[in-house]
Amino acid sequence: MIDIERNNLGASTSPYLRQHADNPVHWQEWTPKVLEYAREHNKPLLVSVGYATCHWCHVMAQEAFSDDQIASYLNSNFVNIKVDREQRPDIDNYLMSYIQATGGHGGWPLNAFLTPEQKPFFAATYLPVKAKFNLPPLLTILQRLIGHFKEHGKDIPDYYPQAFQQQASSEKEIIANLKRHLSHSQGAQFPAHSSLLFLLSYFETYPDIELKKLLQIWLDNMAQKGLHDHLQGGFYRYCVDDKWTIPHFEKMLYDQAMHLWVYSLAYKVLKIENYKTIAKKIVNCLEQSFEGDGLYYSAHDADTDHQEGMTYLWTNDELKTVLTQEELADFSRIYELQENFEGKIHLLKKQNNFLSEIENKLLQVRKKRQQPFLDNKLLTSWNALTGIALLQAGRWLGEEKLILKAATLFEHLLARHYKKGKLFHSSNEGILQKNEFLEDHAAVLLLATYLQEETGNYREQIIKLRDSLKGFNQDGWKSNRSEDFITIPADSFDHPSPSSVSMAEAALLRTALLLEEDYTPREYRQPFINDFHNLMAFVSQDNWHIIHSPIKIDSQKLPANSLIIKSSHFQDCFQGTCREFSSLEDFLTAKSAK
Repeated sequence: MIDIERNNLGASTSPYLRQHADNPVHWQEWTPKVLEYAREHNKPLLVSVGYATCHWCHVMAQEAFSDDQIASYLNSNFVNIKVDREQRPDIDNYLMSYIQATGGHGGWPLNAFLTPEQKPFFAATYLPVKAKFNLPPLLTILQRLIGHFKEHGKDIPDYYPQAFQQQASSEKEIIANLKRHLSHSQGAQFPAHSSLLFLLSYFETYPDIELKKLLQIWLDNMAQKGLHDHLQGGFYRYCVDDKWTIPHFEKMLYDQAMHLWVYSLAYKVLKIENYKTIAKKIVNCLEQSFEGDGLYYSAHDADTDHQEGMTYLWTNDELKTVLTQEELADFSRIYELQENFEGKIHLLKKQNNFLSEIENKLLQVRKKRQQPFLDNKLLTSWNALTGIALLQAGRWLGEEKLILKAATLFEHLLARHYKKGKLFHSSNEGILQKNEFLEDHAAVLLLATYLQEETGNYREQIIKLRDSLKGFNQDGWKSNRSEDFITIPADSFDHPSPSSVSMAEAALLRTALLLEEDYTPREYRQPFINDFHNLMAFVSQDNWHIIHSPIKIDSQKLPANSLIIKSSHFQDCFQGTCREFSSLEDFLTAKSAK
């Protein structure tokens, strides 16, 4: 029997929830018993959603949720539930849809207030203890909400999110719009992974000097300035300014995966050696700070000891102490050493060159400092994306070991998260989270299609995974199979990473191509927010080489825009024409002649 009059997060499998286990708020997990208690006692819900590496979630934990007066009011008047958005993307997406529909914007922490029947009636992000940011004190807000609930609780309507209505676009419009975005992007800078993948693929088939220049500017800004951890090789989540100078220092697994995919493809397509080095350094970052027993952990916090970026920052005195005079002179030629973050130095490069020995020397010093918190959840979808990125890096960097690493990751995922025909979302410390989401089924099937290209031995797994994936398509794609929550429309927003819908459609398209089944070409959609979908539309409209081969072909000798089908003959189908070849030599000769 659950004791609702105490904080029950200490035994949670979520590192984020455990961070709130010492709050005086009587936090509960989202469970049927807790929801039943709220209905029986007619208490509204506070559902506070966040994640373990969220800076403002930490701030609210230290301020509002550690305040005894606020905690007492919450405990008396609400049933208080903490949700890890990475464990429960369905609840997060539902409440994010509500806050955007009613307030115009969202973010984390996401604090939503719901009736006992789970009907939302107010939502906000960060809420202060004392009045600031044009917000009244939190206690005043809570009192007003209780008053509203008592007076109008029975009249609060149901809320159900609507699937986003997609707008068709043309290839010409997409390229023009993306060029404008790359040229004039302002405000906070998030890496546009899906857009870059689409544009690199487009550029290989349709070379364009202006597009090449814009791609290099974006790729170089991300790699050279504040988004990049120059010492270890990973990337932070985003930059708060349009000059790519000051990052939000979280490191997310999905970002490392997408950056690895992007820079590996950029090396293959643009033939720029620096991008190969950057991709290799991302692999090093994954191995050194994310990998654990064959799979990869979720994230590293932005904060160290409640100070954002503390682990990563330097002073000039520290640099002078660690480096010799000659090393400091070399370092100063490549790096800007101006104080740019609260009186300290966040390392930026003047030019995209590398000083491996000096950078490693500084990294070893940095590793001795207190490190950010590690969220050691193992998320299925993010690991599958990492597997795809490792495989792509293996192909385009010419490193077979990375392809083998991707295959091993796939086997680990199935062994740990695929049970009796069900693919579950996450695990932590050996405890499995038994929720099923479209994003996991889509990402794992997508990974299986890439592995099928390498060996031709994954046909059986692909068919099983496809059958399971199709179960999420019920009058449109659905996000979840959750016994304790309503079924909601799946996300189709491809920024900063591919959406569950786009990954599902990509996986089905690639499966049809690999199994030589009929498929319907995709139409292009609005750029930037749909560019992973647009990449697959580009593939489906005969812009990729669909290559049949009885033997494995060295990827280095193929276009990046290739899909390989194990077959009894050599054939290349491209832009509506199929050509047969008598041997691998004839096939490769024809390719090199283009």
